[in-house]
Amino acid sequence: MKHYFKYTTALIVSLFFINCNSDDPIIIDEPLEISQEIKDLIYFKGNEEAPTVLINAQSGPDTELSTGEVDEIFQTFDTSNLLVVNVHQTQTLDSSLIENNDITFNQAIDFDTESIEIFSKVVQYFKDQGRTVYVLGISFGAFITQELIAKKGIDAADKYLIMVGRLDLNEVVWQAFSEGRFGYFENGVTPVIEQEIGTDVINRNLDRLAAGLGMNRYTELLNTFDDLSKITYIYGKTDEAVGRLTDVEIDFLESKNVTIIGGEGNHDETINDFIVQGFSEAFGIQLQ
Repeated sequence: MKHYFKYTTALIVSLFFINCNSDDPIIIDEPLEISQEIKDLIYFKGNEEAPTVLINAQSGPDTELSTGEVDEIFQTFDTSNLLVVNVHQTQTLDSSLIENNDITFNQAIDFDTESIEIFSKVVQYFKDQGRTVYVLGISFGAFITQELIAKKGIDAADKYLIMVGRLDLNEVVWQAFSEGRFGYFENGVTPVIEQEIGTDVINRNLDRLAAGLGMNRYTELLNTFDDLSKITYIYGKTDEAVGRLTDVEIDFLESKNVTIIGGEGNHDETINDFIVQGFSEAFGIQLQ
């Protein structure tokens, strides 16, 4: 699939374990179970009764709920004190919505809105149980995470790790996506747009879903919050998929007390190079 918002990197890990640190650990006296309603919206791995829940905003967008984004990271880890969750999006719950015919851009925006509500429902469910909730958003998941914060508030979750996203994606890029045309960034800076509409209907529709969130100006939407220090933001200076953060975006994040980590690499290189540091900085989860 020719789609740069998808997180396709594979992590090589061995003999790792997780140590979750919290200033105010939550003690759960009674066993917790996940309701069937929520199970129908997620893929999960780890201890179902864990006091800490890491919720992944799936990258892509794609047509199926990914198990790999959980399994690749945690398949060799001790998850006894952690529950890891990946959340469905509208088009992964019903892929027929985008498989057969072109959707309009307005439909794509509506589907994205539904996806945010699904994600918020899962996050709120675990928060209401009194658990510590961490949110991970990589690539398209970064935009899902930013939209969650913009709509539901910075306190929707306890901490956030956002990787290889953008606050204000270049208009020429999201406009091309909205029309089913592909675009990328040369050297992480210069947009390169294909003039022809893509030949695959699914890819055209996935691009429209990407545009439905990429069109949003998060330096404006998140400016209502005085403090965004719960966020750690990682970007790559040669990111071909979404482009590097501009000076304006970096200045905005700094003004809101966001922890910013910048690397020299492209989209996948940045994920591979900084996932360990990101988990440590954002969540206090040590990978050793």
